[in-house]
Amino acid sequence: MGLNKKQYLLGIDLGTSSTKAALYKPDGTLVAQDSAEVPLYYPKPGVVEQKNDDFYRTAAKTIKTCVRESGIDPRQIAGLAFDSQMAGVGSIDDDFKPATRFDSWLDMRCQPYIAWIDANYGDLVTRLTGCPPTCDHGPKILWWKEEEPDAYAQVAKFVMPSGYVAGRMAGLSAENAFIDPTFLHFSALSDALNGTWSDELCRAFGVEQTKLPRIVEPWEIIGAVTDEAAELFGLAPGTPIAAGCGDTAANALGAGIVQPGMVFDVAGTASVLAASTDTYVTDVKHRALLTMRSVIPGLWNPLAYIGGGGQVLRWYRDHFFNTLHGEMQPLTDTLYALMVDVAAQAPVGADGLFFSPHLGGRICPSTPEMRGAWIGISWGHTQAHFARSILESIAYEYAYYLRILRDSLPDLELTETRAIGGGARSGVWNQMKADVLGVPYLRLQRTEFGCWGSALIAGKAVGIFDNLAEEAVAHAQPAGTPLRPNPDHHAQYQPLVEKHIALQETLRETFAHTLQ
Repeated sequence: MGLNKKQYLLGIDLGTSSTKAALYKPDGTLVAQDSAEVPLYYPKPGVVEQKNDDFYRTAAKTIKTCVRESGIDPRQIAGLAFDSQMAGVGSIDDDFKPATRFDSWLDMRCQPYIAWIDANYGDLVTRLTGCPPTCDHGPKILWWKEEEPDAYAQVAKFVMPSGYVAGRMAGLSAENAFIDPTFLHFSALSDALNGTWSDELCRAFGVEQTKLPRIVEPWEIIGAVTDEAAELFGLAPGTPIAAGCGDTAANALGAGIVQPGMVFDVAGTASVLAASTDTYVTDVKHRALLTMRSVIPGLWNPLAYIGGGGQVLRWYRDHFFNTLHGEMQPLTDTLYALMVDVAAQAPVGADGLFFSPHLGGRICPSTPEMRGAWIGISWGHTQAHFARSILESIAYEYAYYLRILRDSLPDLELTETRAIGGGARSGVWNQMKADVLGVPYLRLQRTEFGCWGSALIAGKAVGIFDNLAEEAVAHAQPAGTPLRPNPDHHAQYQPLVEKHIALQETLRETFAHTLQ
């Protein structure tokens, strides 16, 4: 840790549905935190948008609340950084004002352009960006270019929410708009390995590089809080602002995922599994893994996710489990715990009952026609079997992701999985995942990782931290001992993983056929 007389750091997470801000001491102590809801707009069926100014407004509200409730002198804040949602895209005009609404990652207007990119440049995009064609920046930019040319003409730069809020706070010109490398896999326009925009992809798609922001490292100070922003945010003018990063990258940093072989399970609304490697890998064959650059240079995070992993549990809880367990129990975390306890009563493999968790389509690999299904239902299956099959299905999907990764990097030794999110509180589910994957599971003491990851970046930017990886590890303390795989259960699960993978392929073909 370096020397800096200022004693506080701010980290702000600009999520899809909420903005969270947290004020920390450099030793990781949480001083104050606040959150605010961010609206989603649905102007037409299938259209999902947000407003860049809603990100700015909620950032101001939450930061100001943190400073006020902490009682500190804002001049004691050494620096701040933002992280934000990653796959949607916003834009600014020449005056750094929004040129379009923020095109959410939930918005599927760009589907025809995803299909076009996949058919014509799918392998090239996957190799260069690390991410197969999906609902992200490139297809969305093409939608605006082709479908709304007048609006596209007003775009000076396409930006992320973090880049918009930080840039506006610092009074940047459009020319100085920025993005950091952790977003580049979602651009469909980058050479991610070299950390640049791809001339080849930009030419192929007819996208002018002049509309793309400059690429900077997460800890680069992009400017300082202006007098106008200082009043709105409750900060001191001149407070340094670091570039920040994507939300998944900030969460991984905050959880200490900074060494090759570590695995990261975000057991939230979406179920995300990411690994840490020192090798850039691309999944051209399966189109399932996305390779994101870590905040730590030289490290990469191959990842994949289930769009509604945790949401499936909520759906099952609300519509099936709740009505069978006492006169409509209140919808609380206690009911989740009861559901998991009931699932634990069924044996490994749920007596041959399999579940497909893709109720809204499979994302990795992109198979939007997929839907959920139970397979192998028999007279002997009970409520416990159905609940267990859901939990196991998430673990089976994770095993599929890791199998692809191991095929690409056969010498990679997976050392431990660090679990965060609401699902990480369940020891039963963590043990189940450990048994399926054959990798120990560890829960961490901290409950909020994105804001802390951003605060770490701010600390690096202003010289409080010298070695970001060492600081991240030092402050990611375990909450108990790791859950180690049960060898017998791991052996039982391996053929079940193979059967799950085969059943997913059968379902893909079945649902594709029904749409013809």
